[in-house]
Amino acid sequence: MSVRFVIIGGGPAGNTAATVAATLGAEVTLIERDIVGGAAHLWDCIPSKAMIATGGELAEIDRARAMGLAAEGRLDFPALKERVASIESRLHESVRSLLESQGVRMLHGTGRMISPYSVVVTTEAGEEEIDADAILLAPGSRPRIPEWAPIDGERVLITRHAYPPPEIPEHLVVIGSGVTGVEFTHMFSTLGSEVTLVVSRQQVLPAKDPEVAAVLEEEFMRRGVKLLKGARAQTIRRDGDRIFVACDDGRAVEGSHALLCIGSVPNSDGLGCDAAGVVVDDRGYVPGNRHCQTNVAHIYSAGDISGRLPLSSVASTQGRKIAEHVMGLTAVAHRHLDYDKAASAIFTEPEIADVGLAEAEAFAAGRKLRVTKVPFSSNAKALIMGDPRGFVKVLSDPATGVVLGGSIVGRNAAELISVIALAVANRLTVSDIVDSLLVHPALAESLAEAAS
Repeated sequence: MSVRFVIIGGGPAGNTAATVAATLGAEVTLIERDIVGGAAHLWDCIPSKAMIATGGELAEIDRARAMGLAAEGRLDFPALKERVASIESRLHESVRSLLESQGVRMLHGTGRMISPYSVVVTTEAGEEEIDADAILLAPGSRPRIPEWAPIDGERVLITRHAYPPPEIPEHLVVIGSGVTGVEFTHMFSTLGSEVTLVVSRQQVLPAKDPEVAAVLEEEFMRRGVKLLKGARAQTIRRDGDRIFVACDDGRAVEGSHALLCIGSVPNSDGLGCDAAGVVVDDRGYVPGNRHCQTNVAHIYSAGDISGRLPLSSVASTQGRKIAEHVMGLTAVAHRHLDYDKAASAIFTEPEIADVGLAEAEAFAAGRKLRVTKVPFSSNAKALIMGDPRGFVKVLSDPATGVVLGGSIVGRNAAELISVIALAVANRLTVSDIVDSLLVHPALAESLAEAAS
């Protein structure tokens, strides 16, 4: 008899697990209450990157003038909204078609465990109880909304109201300077909005390398973005078509719209974890071991609810690893997930990407490092493209030369970081990068120079 595998949540973790497990012969049921492919992925991540790409093209037109072209560009907002909707639809249908081709049973509704081996699905047609040999919990997360934020979807927004927003804001106040906050700041400033960014610390991206943050801050200020540093928002008040954000240090800012970007909350409520005996921590996450197993061995957690890195790439990899584990493939060669070696990117302009060991953390722990940094201003391709902003930084072990991590700020950083990520994951040395025969002229040459 085949393994009965029930998955709650159809985002990157859930749909990848479903596809892989079905391919390996499992009887898979996938339960999703919003959109197969993932609400966070298809309603948040993909639309935001599509809008960022449009803003990037507008910035390219500005740079084109410096390259000898007489170019003009303006935003066609209705066309942008149509484009975003088209991309979402195509990706959603692609995921559905793949799952259908693998024989995955898809149910549109909510799922909750009523015992360790039973899940009840509530759909428009009623309730259905499904028996399971293995269960994956991957319901994602939702934006965190504090009591002081009167979200109305018109002037006071959360991220999902902004893909795209009801209108392009005249003056947007972005609250939160983490990854999501700086991406929105970048996006709307390129689309023509005046933007004020409320920064609770003394730098944007407080978890990132200060040198990385400094490049982004310089670019923001060049574009006219106002940075309100050391200020934590406490209240938002709307008066007609104006909003007023008050901070804990007495400062206040007025704008046409406010956008809240202060993190997310895992969707662990309503899953029936108590009924199944699954442990939920005090923040609402469902932790798992190296196989993503919860404290109940046949019940797994993945994606945002696992409390690991909230990245689609990580969630997809978790889904694949879980499917392999459910189907017993860990008896053969099986590499466990190493979250410390996951690459991540921030789609601002310039782009930001990093992987592996963080320089500040390493030095704080007294670890010896070799750190080399090369600016793109010395790269021929960057000069040809008219965009020499940023740098490549490579961290390595001074004794062995093994690449431990790296950061890239600049054009195509999200693509270029793959080279360093491959080196980190496979314990390659700086010599391995230097000895690679790379293309000239290319931005990737700076990787070899930084490894030298």
